[in-house]
Amino acid sequence: MSLTGTAAHASAGALPPLVDRAVATARAHGFPYSCRPEQGRLLHALAGGARRVVGETGTGLGVGLAWLASGAAAPVRLVSVERDPERAGAARAVFSDRPGVEVLTGDWRRIEEHGPFDLLVLDGGGQGKTDGDPPADVERLLVPGGTVVVDDFTPATAWPPLHGGRPDRARLHWLRHPALDAVELRLAADLAVVVGTRRLPERAGVTAGR
Repeated sequence: MSLTGTAAHASAGALPPLVDRAVATARAHGFPYSCRPEQGRLLHALAGGARRVVGETGTGLGVGLAWLASGAAAPVRLVSVERDPERAGAARAVFSDRPGVEVLTGDWRRIEEHGPFDLLVLDGGGQGKTDGDPPADVERLLVPGGTVVVDDFTPATAWPPLHGGRPDRARLHWLRHPALDAVELRLAADLAVVVGTRRLPERAGVTAGR
């Protein structure tokens, strides 16, 4: 999610038709908080490696989900959850002609009903960034070798990464997670994501140096 994500698509060049439709819906509803095109292109690429199920928290009006659906192969199911009923309904309309794409209404934890996932995008809950929002349990929600994406970080310029002048607890959770091989990717001068892959069983006891 980005404060200017919907508007940023206006200068992003050619977009997949489904993304165009979702962006138009977000604009029509006055919803500015879509993922940015840089993030969308990453999701598009990662979805191409999914084999069975892709999950997302925080549908919004479906822009990120449209990037995912545009990159995923036809047999792959995509499940996204949105807590706002009006937004969830509008997002469902975006994907009304796309079998295999489901938008749920409710708390982000409803995504747990559909795992484990090949790819899980935490955009609207489960990131562990705020009090009352515990990090998602990726050992349970990802298949071995599955990927989690945690978005909307400011690129780190030092170690440990800081937030509000203090060590960034949420970012460090993902980068140091014992079940993940994780890295921060800078997508723009002001935008970074953490991407982690769940270690295969034979690597479960290996902790990468930081």
